[in-house]
Amino acid sequence: MTAGYAKQQAIALEHASPEHTLAWGLTTTARKMAAVRDMPNVTREQILEAVRLNWRLWTIIQAEQSDPDCATPRSIREGLLNLSNFIDKRSVELLATPDLEKLDALIGINRNIAAGLLGTDLAPEQRAERERQAMASKLAASGKV
Repeated sequence: MTAGYAKQQAIALEHASPEHTLAWGLTTTARKMAAVRDMPNVTREQILEAVRLNWRLWTIIQAEQSDPDCATPRSIREGLLNLSNFIDKRSVELLATPDLEKLDALIGINRNIAAGLLGTDLAPEQRAERERQAMASKLAASGKV
């Protein structure tokens, strides 16, 4: 059953928008860091593994947002790059001295960015308008409008 679910998730990600894919990655890493934070008798290596995974994801985000051809609006791009710098500093701190309480900031950032990407932070009418605009953009891009 687990293998079937994993395959279904992989197929869904292949066809997901970049925003949904990024939200999935942020949510997954937040969930892994939260699981480590909440473990009884957690080991140093488990903390480091979760921090490294999150840091790799944010390195990809940073590279994408630094690309001159990046389509993200400038103000959002600058915000993400500032967050990336914070993630870099916090990750280095955690790799040097693992501290479960310091994971909370990273978990919160990931969850909040993912919520924004998915529109779960919006009122229902705002979410509907966002989805309508996304559909209109897809149709325009495909030439079906």
